[in-house]
Amino acid sequence: MEDPVFGQVLGLGHDLVDLKEFGRQLAMPGTRMTSLFSARERRQAEQQALLKHDDPSTHLAVRWAGKESVLKAWSQALGPEPSPYGLDDFPWSGVEILDDGRGRPGIHLESSVEARLHDSLPSTGSQVDWVQLCWHIALSHDGPVASAVVLLCRCA
Repeated sequence: MEDPVFGQVLGLGHDLVDLKEFGRQLAMPGTRMTSLFSARERRQAEQQALLKHDDPSTHLAVRWAGKESVLKAWSQALGPEPSPYGLDDFPWSGVEILDDGRGRPGIHLESSVEARLHDSLPSTGSQVDWVQLCWHIALSHDGPVASAVVLLCRCA
């Protein structure tokens, strides 16, 4: 599918997170959940919680939905090829869901994760395939759930 704004859509991912359950998991003694977020993500979640007078777990939950949506969009983009990652070995903290200065969410990949993404995707035979990938993300949380939708595109 080719679109003048998004280019060729390679993969679509969507995820929902139960806020209450996610907060419980974060609060469990000995949990490794917080280590799945980068320091920048945790800092942004804390700042947003202060501004909105709510819990940082809400803002981490929506980022978690974003991370899972990234994995789903990436996996879909691979078609029949095997995924380089599964749920147990995905580089969760190397995939950051961060807001820009205007509060718009974006996806930032560590260089090693980005290289693995480009290496895993089917090539069109063009030397510039790698440079032309872009992500689009929408995040929301309301009531008891957080939601994210992610598109992985080959930009026009």
